[in-house]
Amino acid sequence: MDNKPSFDASPKPVKISVMARLRSWFFTGLLVTAPVMLTIYITWLFIDIIDAQVVGLIPSGLRDYITLKAPIAGQLPGVGLLVGAVTITLIGALAAGFLGRWLIRIGENLLNRMPVVRSIYGASKQILETVLSAQSDAFREVVLVEYPRKGLWVIGFVTGVTKGEVQSSIRPKTVNVFIPTTPNPTSGFLLFCPENEITYLDMSVEDAVKLVVSGGIVTPPSPQKSGKSKNPKTGQKTSAKKTAVKKAANKSAASKTPVQKKTAPKKGAPKKGAVKKKR
Repeated sequence: MDNKPSFDASPKPVKISVMARLRSWFFTGLLVTAPVMLTIYITWLFIDIIDAQVVGLIPSGLRDYITLKAPIAGQLPGVGLLVGAVTITLIGALAAGFLGRWLIRIGENLLNRMPVVRSIYGASKQILETVLSAQSDAFREVVLVEYPRKGLWVIGFVTGVTKGEVQSSIRPKTVNVFIPTTPNPTSGFLLFCPENEITYLDMSVEDAVKLVVSGGIVTPPSPQKSGKSKNPKTGQKTSAKKTAVKKAANKSAASKTPVQKKTAPKKGAPKKGAVKKKR
């Protein structure tokens, strides 16, 4: 009889060598520990830099007193960061009062008289006021723009609506879009894009920054459907919830409008068109 191979035989398990297993364990441990160690290192470096800057601003007499009376406080990391946060908070509380505003006005008048300093101070103040404003829309929306030619898309951040001489010189209504570079998103390009040529994304700013910094390696998950639709002409998001609220507000306003009441005819007064018959 011919010995035919049996097809029901289970495949033999593949043996993994010791070196392959050690290599797999090493890369797994590297993926686990590298982000943690990198986070700790960057945090420690940031705290160390702040501590060195704040300690340098402390008067020498107070610094020596802290070193002699409380040497542990001078060696603890993060003390300078805490002192800096408390100092900034106190300055903010002082600036909210009448005396603080008066001092700030005097300081701004002095800075505005300096040729080089006034331009730096004015630009930095305007940028911070725009970015930190509660009603500001700067860097709160992520868009896609065809750049540098059609068919190629880049991620950008809307920094505001184009105003002033730039908008008056351009016919279509445009918005300011900042195009960051990879892997350093602090540098980039400023584009004035027409509203009908940009695509708004549901992606958060944090996810977009991760995508830019990683060079496309870290891809954020696609957002779930949130009931938002995009206007095909302008690309602006319209929420169904907001439209429903507006309709309800219009109905309530219509119900509150006074309705003219019909006056009942007085007793004894003859109705119009009615003729009394006398016998």
